[in-house]
Amino acid sequence: MKWRTIFSSKTMGDDEEVKVFGMWASPYSRRVELALKLKGIPYEYIEEDLSNKSALLIKHNPVHQKIPVLVHNGKSIPESLVILEYIDETWRNNPILLSQDPYDRAMARFWAKFIDEKILSTTRKVSFTTGKEQEHAIEEVTEQLKLLENEVKGKAYFGGEGIGYVDIVANFLVFWFGNLQEALGINIFSQHKFPFIFEWIQNQLKIDMVDECRIPKDKHLTYIQTKLAAFKSASK
Repeated sequence: MKWRTIFSSKTMGDDEEVKVFGMWASPYSRRVELALKLKGIPYEYIEEDLSNKSALLIKHNPVHQKIPVLVHNGKSIPESLVILEYIDETWRNNPILLSQDPYDRAMARFWAKFIDEKILSTTRKVSFTTGKEQEHAIEEVTEQLKLLENEVKGKAYFGGEGIGYVDIVANFLVFWFGNLQEALGINIFSQHKFPFIFEWIQNQLKIDMVDECRIPKDKHLTYIQTKLAAFKSASK
């Protein structure tokens, strides 16, 4: 099933067209929506059924055929990290997501890549493995989260005093990760283990747009449990 939702704002001119092809449970899709909401950019959201991808999605992202895709005035931009930079460079109103300082900008990109290529990748292993393999993946993602914990220690946000690029990339920790571990019946991520990340989460929750991007918990749990059941069935 596909649906379209239009989010309005007065920040952008009427002659601009912004569309987001996404999927409601995807942390990659949610981060793009959060960046647009923070910037006050109106956009049309197009929900994709990833088991039956639309011709429009394939047209706009013929290489990977994945969500999210941002379409701005007919031009397509794939890949969530690329999209976040495009949003920040195109709409220069606050919040500015990436620092103008070359070092700070490079480090923000480093941590964003670490989150995607390490934490989220290992989290997938935790979800779709069992036994010793899952135990090893849990240990691995715990160590990765400790590195992220150390990076945000003593900071309101990863970039300093205001929400920025890395905060948006790490936003999956605010809602998505907790739902996942509840569905899996494991306890990787808690305030006791990661007090500085949880303090950062509380700062995130003070921002209205973050709450607007909240994934419906019951729906998300059902979705995860269905995916896990399908995986177990296929593994037999």
